[in-house]
Amino acid sequence: MRAMKMALILSLSAGALSAKPHLRDVAKVDRTLLAVGIADEIRKNCPSISARMLKALSVIRDVGAHARDLGYTEEEIDAYRKSDVEKDRLKAERREYLNAAGVVTDAPDTYCLLGRTEIEKGGQIGALLRMN
Repeated sequence: MRAMKMALILSLSAGALSAKPHLRDVAKVDRTLLAVGIADEIRKNCPSISARMLKALSVIRDVGAHARDLGYTEEEIDAYRKSDVEKDRLKAERREYLNAAGVVTDAPDTYCLLGRTEIEKGGQIGALLRMN
């Protein structure tokens, strides 16, 4: 009986130790998807900026590989990626970022200004964009 209790305790402990955080809590995954969304919003609304599509696909592939390296399954990654709750959360964060950067929804020049700034900074968002 004691051995069974010990085995149960060990198996429950192992499960708790191997529990992964939700993908939204994995900063590299969540922030990368946010950056891709921001870059996409800029390129859709600024006629003088376009996406570096191969770069964007590579970044998305790399973030998926990172999640798999952390032990997430394809099903877990797809569930996160397709979740309406997560999409809405990321859209709200994207909107906050754009608003804080001075973007006005019906003013393409504000998207262009942000896009040029991001490209010049050379960060994650700017690396996904290029001037036409």
